[in-house]
Amino acid sequence: MSLTLLNNIQQLPPDALFGIKQRYTQDSRANKVDLGIGAYRDDKGKPWVLPSVRSAEKLIHEDPNYNHEYLGINGSPELSSAAAKIVFGEDSKALQQGRIASVQSLSGTGALHIAAKFISSFLPGRSLYISEPTWANHNAIFKSQGVQTATYPYWQASTKTLDMEGFLKTIKDAPTGSVILLHACAHNPTGLDPTQDQWSDIIDAVASKDHIVLFDSAYQGFASGDLDRDAYAIRLGVEKLARVSPIFVCQSFAKNVGMYGERAGCFHLVLPEQENIDTAKVKGAITSQLSSLIRSEVSNPPAYGAKIVAKILNSPELTKQWHQDMITMSSRITEMRHELRDRLVAQGTPGTWDHIVEQCGMFSYTGLSPEMVKRLETQHAVYLVSSGRASIAGLNHGNIEHVAKAIDEVVRHFTGNSKF
Repeated sequence: MSLTLLNNIQQLPPDALFGIKQRYTQDSRANKVDLGIGAYRDDKGKPWVLPSVRSAEKLIHEDPNYNHEYLGINGSPELSSAAAKIVFGEDSKALQQGRIASVQSLSGTGALHIAAKFISSFLPGRSLYISEPTWANHNAIFKSQGVQTATYPYWQASTKTLDMEGFLKTIKDAPTGSVILLHACAHNPTGLDPTQDQWSDIIDAVASKDHIVLFDSAYQGFASGDLDRDAYAIRLGVEKLARVSPIFVCQSFAKNVGMYGERAGCFHLVLPEQENIDTAKVKGAITSQLSSLIRSEVSNPPAYGAKIVAKILNSPELTKQWHQDMITMSSRITEMRHELRDRLVAQGTPGTWDHIVEQCGMFSYTGLSPEMVKRLETQHAVYLVSSGRASIAGLNHGNIEHVAKAIDEVVRHFTGNSKF
């Protein structure tokens, strides 16, 4: 092939998040702080392998039958069946009725890709509504599969609260049968979740227009430390939409089990509860299509992370330890939220900062402008996303004073409110 045939290929800018990571790595300043990449760090700023994961790995390697053989096309049934119970609940009516098709995926991103392919193939022409703002990769995933995307209001910058009025209006104005992507908990990037009453209003609005919900569940148990609490929206949706439409759930174990690089996740499709549907037949057809999709793209999912998560979910002692691990992570992040807020208030940093503790999960939409974020990086070696999204997991007792003082300096610099 002549090289001239490739001359017109456009070079794209680097991924924003990984660009931050690259700049951080190359920074030689001793006081640098990474609040960009969404990965849990312990109080010493180090990656943390969960005790439940270490125990599961030990048991896996001690098994004389341990090997590296292929999984089936749909992945590990031990993982997907246990994962379904985690997200829908042990007493789920949909599970008991056999209305849920589940397959293993390449973490949450892979599950979203499966959803995008499925929508493109079997629900063509429907727009998919995504919150404004949202995780940057949402748009890329669905647009890559030809799914038309639109947005619904979410973050109200002036009050740092949920734009519930705009949210509901968009759902009600959207064409009947649209797909609505909802963050199950710990909304990325804002960290701001609806209340339980607000979730009820959201699901009712969805039902009134026969919309299809796609839940992105990336932080169950990681947000609050409680699996049931963090699955509230999904379970409410399954209950209220049981006779309305199918529901997609994209589930990741990257954060709550620390399986970042092992890419362990699941995709679930909940069939509606309708008398004129042969559930077993429809579920079989859907599962066959999911198998075809997976086979053509990845052949079959990776095994190692799946074995670890399956071992944890199917071993009572490991499950108990995992629950404690999630409390350890969520509690430390909550503590850092409060300490950062308290330090900003104590030093009189201009503005209001209660929103930091009112949000949950890994991220906080700080309210800092792109110009402030740039100054934080250049003048103070504090790295976060240009939108002002900060990974609270990157804070610890060794760097939080530096971060609080850095935020104070840049806010005063741009507001003209100087201490001096």
